Amino acid sequence: MKNKDERRHFTRMPFQLSLRLRESQSNLTFPAISTDIHAAGIQIETDAPMLPTMDVDIWPEDYGLDAHYAPGKICWVVPPSNGNRKHRCGISFKHRIDWPIPLQVLTERYSTYQGEIAPPQFILDSIVDGIYTVDKNKRITSFNKALELLTGWSAKDALGKTCSEVFKTNCCDNNCVLAESVASQRAVENRTLFITHANGKRIGVTISATPLFDEDNNVVGGVQVFRGVQSLLDRAVILDNISEGVFTVDTEWRITSFNKAAEQITGRLCDEVVGKPCHEIFQASICGKSCAIAASINKGLPDKNRCIHIKNIDGINIPISICAAPMYDSSGNLIGGVETFRDLRPSTEPQSHQYKQRRVGDIITKSPAMNMVFDILPSLAEKDKNILIVGESGTGKQLVSRAIHKLSSRKDGPFVVIKCGTLTDPQLKEQLFGPSTIKNGIAIPKGGELFDSARGGILFLDQIGKPPLPTQVKLLQLMEHDPSETDVRIIASSATGSEDKSFYKLNVAKFEMPPLRERIDDIQLLIEHFLEELNREKKRDVWGISEEALRILMAYDFPGNIRELQNIVEYASILCGSGMIQSQHLPPALIDNQ
Repeated sequence: MKNKDERRHFTRMPFQLSLRLRESQSNLTFPAISTDIHAAGIQIETDAPMLPTMDVDIWPEDYGLDAHYAPGKICWVVPPSNGNRKHRCGISFKHRIDWPIPLQVLTERYSTYQGEIAPPQFILDSIVDGIYTVDKNKRITSFNKALELLTGWSAKDALGKTCSEVFKTNCCDNNCVLAESVASQRAVENRTLFITHANGKRIGVTISATPLFDEDNNVVGGVQVFRGVQSLLDRAVILDNISEGVFTVDTEWRITSFNKAAEQITGRLCDEVVGKPCHEIFQASICGKSCAIAASINKGLPDKNRCIHIKNIDGINIPISICAAPMYDSSGNLIGGVETFRDLRPSTEPQSHQYKQRRVGDIITKSPAMNMVFDILPSLAEKDKNILIVGESGTGKQLVSRAIHKLSSRKDGPFVVIKCGTLTDPQLKEQLFGPSTIKNGIAIPKGGELFDSARGGILFLDQIGKPPLPTQVKLLQLMEHDPSETDVRIIASSATGSEDKSFYKLNVAKFEMPPLRERIDDIQLLIEHFLEELNREKKRDVWGISEEALRILMAYDFPGNIRELQNIVEYASILCGSGMIQSQHLPPALIDNQ
């Protein structure tokens, strides 16, 4: 049984990393250099004022590892001496840390062993990534514990065999990563490939390779680093808690990661898609020359807020908004791309009562103002009484009257519309009334063709305004004389909001439609509804609206109400053509008013 000092010796790695040290209470940060490190602690040199038992955070600032914070406690401090102005101190980590050591650092460390192909095993076994070394004949000379766990091969069985015999990768022949590294005499990093587990199963890994040189600068072998799924677990957990779909590809467009949201949107599992070309999985409307990731790589910048559609596992088109960006390693080398995407279909998740989407007929809403109207519609429809709907032009009065018709006992009868606002009083009379009959010496009006065509159903008098008194009286006589003969229910709409005694029998039940400026909650909902109709009816490919364009519309008071919004959306969709409506696609008058 080894004593404590021996156990500590066998787990220490004498790597020099540039670090940042932060004292937890003051939040001041200082530079530091590691003298050795293991999974439970680290020794450093720093000019920071350190005291035993002090809580600190420490992290590497090089090689892209600056997000890997490790909380710890100062165990001991040695003051500066012999001209060295820096303190030496030991830090005990509060939990095990698995900092991935950069390939450049590993190579530099191996090179200090004066041509030895196999560095001391304790260093290899203390590294969380799978690592092996080969001689110039590609025969394995060292094989660490992490690689045993990843591949199922034991070091005893692997040593002396060629790497192709052991790993049987999909690039062992012409595309050997190590051979490429030796030929170029530089590191080749983060290539995605498949290796064969000892049990015969294919597993995906990322691999990095670098040649090893002796003191005369002759190639004596090489080192390769494998990183499997387990070492990327922390990143996968983070990605799986993001509500947007996220996937990454290598430089050959093969998928290397695929989060849970991406699985839910596409219906495809991560295990099924990793390693496959992204165009096979998504079958997107921009695959090929218009690829967003390719565009972002060519520009060296993110490609944002494109709106496209992909096919899910059932072959159904799914509208999504995407953002793509190139991915680089810590040395600035391109290693692939990343894309996030958001499902633009209306949410079907349960919502609070206040914001729950409701639909009656062709009317959709989630605003409190319209919910009050929806609450009374069933009782209004049930009673076979005449109704007056008041509201500004474009608020949807005809849609509500049609909803009442569908909810009423007359739903199987006709729904006849007469545009009163376009008719003069004589024309209106001609439409409504036929020849009068004489009864007991009194002229009794009879319904005209409109009443005959609406028999058993509803006659909608749109924009009736204030008809002259004789017309009102004649209509009243017609309705009161013999309702069974008329058998028509009247719903009228008016934009006047008049509170006088006009409309007589029409004013039995009356309610007011709220203007769109009082239904702000419905603007985005209505935009999505109009775009869905336009895409279906006019074969367009516009699937969303940007936040900036939506902000402009939310700030507008819409004197023309829903009808005006519908016209704006159609105008913007024509200018947009496909993708996502941006602010520049809106009518100039709206933008000028900002």
